[in-house]
Amino acid sequence: MNQSHKALWTNCLHLIRQNVTEQIFKTWFEPIVFESYDEAKKTVLVQVPSPYIYEYLEQYYVRLMGWALTNSFKTSVKLTYRLVTDMENQLTQDVESDSDVDIEGPAPTTRGNKSPTVLDAVTPQSLNPQLDPRKNFDNFIEGDSNKLPRTVGISIAEHPGKSTFNPFFIFGPSGCGKTHLVNAIGVRCKKLYPQKRVLYVSARLFQVQYTDAVRQNTTNDFINFYQTIDVLIVDDIQEWASSPRTLDTFFHIFDHLFRLGKQIILASDRPPVDLAGVKDRLLTRFSCGLIAELEKPNVQLCVDILNSKCRRDGLKIPVDVIQFIAQTANGSVRDLEGVVNSLMAYSIVYNSNIDMHLAERVIKRAVKVDNHPLTVDDILEVVCRHYGVSQQNVFSKSRKRDYVQVRQVSMYLAQKYTKMPASRIGQLIGGRDHSTVLHSCSAVEQRLKVDKAFYEELGSIERSFKLKQ
Repeated sequence: MNQSHKALWTNCLHLIRQNVTEQIFKTWFEPIVFESYDEAKKTVLVQVPSPYIYEYLEQYYVRLMGWALTNSFKTSVKLTYRLVTDMENQLTQDVESDSDVDIEGPAPTTRGNKSPTVLDAVTPQSLNPQLDPRKNFDNFIEGDSNKLPRTVGISIAEHPGKSTFNPFFIFGPSGCGKTHLVNAIGVRCKKLYPQKRVLYVSARLFQVQYTDAVRQNTTNDFINFYQTIDVLIVDDIQEWASSPRTLDTFFHIFDHLFRLGKQIILASDRPPVDLAGVKDRLLTRFSCGLIAELEKPNVQLCVDILNSKCRRDGLKIPVDVIQFIAQTANGSVRDLEGVVNSLMAYSIVYNSNIDMHLAERVIKRAVKVDNHPLTVDDILEVVCRHYGVSQQNVFSKSRKRDYVQVRQVSMYLAQKYTKMPASRIGQLIGGRDHSTVLHSCSAVEQRLKVDKAFYEELGSIERSFKLKQ
């Protein structure tokens, strides 16, 4: 290195120091390292520790640096930055200044000459990633409906920003596990790369922050903050569909992070093409990485999720109850967890075992879906109300004609409308065996053939089921 050129750079820093506060100088100019001066090309090459510093210098201090360089080197000087893009692997990239730097006189006082805020800081303070550590890959159970998104998510977490899966756009219906998956990516990434700035934010919170920034006239601070993130995770972006200003601001943040190779992960309840109100320039960016659909879990995956939760929480739930919950939870992971939590609460409060009868009662109250499958409890409630008898009478051993009729009709309808075997139906209706159920069904079927009034009565009861659903 030519010492005279290094001395000229030192003098340049001295001139800059006289025109900014000490804090600004230490924040933005002390990290700059003089590399070389090419006399033939009249170009100064300096190294800066991150692309963020380069962009900030270009935005706020290029006039001041140009004036100082011209006065130190006594000639018009071109400025080139050597950006450190990967500290671990010592990767750099040379970028020429976008502006001419041969400017006479120091720059006038601007926003950039003022003391930087926390959001402005070149080495930003510790950042809370806003991740839920309970939502990780260990308890994100793999199945046919989520195999691709889960596999890609692990790859991204282990190599953020270094794959073709950027941005990673995940979409799927509510309750299918989108929030769990994006959290799991963030949690593993933060564990593998603790120095990276990982942030999970909901679209609504982002919009609230932006609105506050506009109100307080700190929009630049807001944008600068988000441009320091290494792995940005935004959930439920469909909520921006009617917020064009928020979308425009996010476009600039997205573009900045994408150009620098930062990882972007987006989650929505619909694919990009169905995001009404989003401009094409943003939709094309959402689609340039990988779009992956997260489908509702099938019954087998629901069973696996329930078994995993039981092992993790030390629960004991019978196999038939787990199968029943998996079949009736409408493929929603949230509903699965809600039902299990409710079963635990009922079991503890009433000191009862978790069995099929309890599961049916909980499902009816906890899971609200279209065409909810009927349970034995539903059928008993409607039939008993129709005939004006209590369930206690039906469960008794009484052979009274009215009770026997309600018992037989309930068993017949339970076999018709539920997927339960006769033995299970008998257990839930007074502890009878499967032969009693089969006999009852046969008796009802024979009567339907010869008794028109009974046929119409049963039809009325079945219509009540449809209204109940």
